[in-house]
Amino acid sequence: MSPSAPIPPLPPPDRGTGIRPPNRFDSLHRETVEEWMEVDPEEAASPRTQIFLDQSESVLVKNNSPDVGFDWSLNPYRGCEHGCSYCYARPTHEYLGWDAGVDFETRILVKANAANHLERELLRPSWLGEPINMSGVTDCYQPLERQHRITRACLEVLARFRQPVTMITKNALILRDLDYLRELARHKAVSVFISVTTLDPELRRRMEPRASPPKARLRTMEQLAAAGVPVGVLVAPIVPALNDHEMLPILAASASAGASFASYVVLRLPLSVEPVFCEWLQRHYPDRFDKVLNQLKAFRGGQRNSSEFGVRMRGTGAVADRLSQMLHIGCKRHGLGTQGPELSRTAFRRVEPGQLPLELF
Repeated sequence: MSPSAPIPPLPPPDRGTGIRPPNRFDSLHRETVEEWMEVDPEEAASPRTQIFLDQSESVLVKNNSPDVGFDWSLNPYRGCEHGCSYCYARPTHEYLGWDAGVDFETRILVKANAANHLERELLRPSWLGEPINMSGVTDCYQPLERQHRITRACLEVLARFRQPVTMITKNALILRDLDYLRELARHKAVSVFISVTTLDPELRRRMEPRASPPKARLRTMEQLAAAGVPVGVLVAPIVPALNDHEMLPILAASASAGASFASYVVLRLPLSVEPVFCEWLQRHYPDRFDKVLNQLKAFRGGQRNSSEFGVRMRGTGAVADRLSQMLHIGCKRHGLGTQGPELSRTAFRRVEPGQLPLELF
């Protein structure tokens, strides 16, 4: 989208986008006034969240990317209500025949049987307790979790098996599950990244309309640390000319809140994420549109995005090197590690259905 392109109708304030970029798997796409006339005008202006049942027979997914730091992931939901325009997972909705814009935020698949599938998979003799990551794609504590409690059900299984797990979230709802997190921490089997994009409440409201405010995320770190749960901060995404100046303040605030490690990710714009983010940027910060995208190209060898393993998360070149140095300076200044703790598989055990563990908690 160019700065001179017509701006689409504004989305509701609690949604990240109002556009529907073409699905790359569809040969035809129409975008007409008549399309919007086929639905109730109020629904078109403020689409309600629709829930769909995901009938996947397995929940553990093997990761083949060397960039993300884990081999196995578990995602209780597909799609995310947080509404972050920059979310790299948006194109995954196109595999379902939907779009990466409005549909990604409003058509959410829930894996209602995730805990049962997880238990079955952990009982396999071939499973050796390898660490699992939750929220490798969409946030496992997005707003729907308050009602559906799928993440909590999975955590109950993980705690019972003493299965190592890493978690990433930008939602304070994780504090609801301190009981299971505390038990896992007792066996050195959990670590949590709290994602912090900005300390500016207004920028957060625009970037992540349904996620927890900055102060709530810092309080979450405090309470996790106080409960003995290893917690770190993920400064992500770094958007040049928008929030890149906040890395050091975020590291300082997170360390004061109890974080013990830190990392970061530079903005990625794969596939249909680009039009969603560019529309958002044009709508909220038109004066910075060119500056943000031009500086982003400096991280990507002259391109807005790179999918190359090893560099796609942090970029290359002098600007990427400076950002890396800034992280190390901030971590050294505030006593933060640049990696989370190594999780232990020593306590992992298999608990058959209906069997009481030898040690109750």
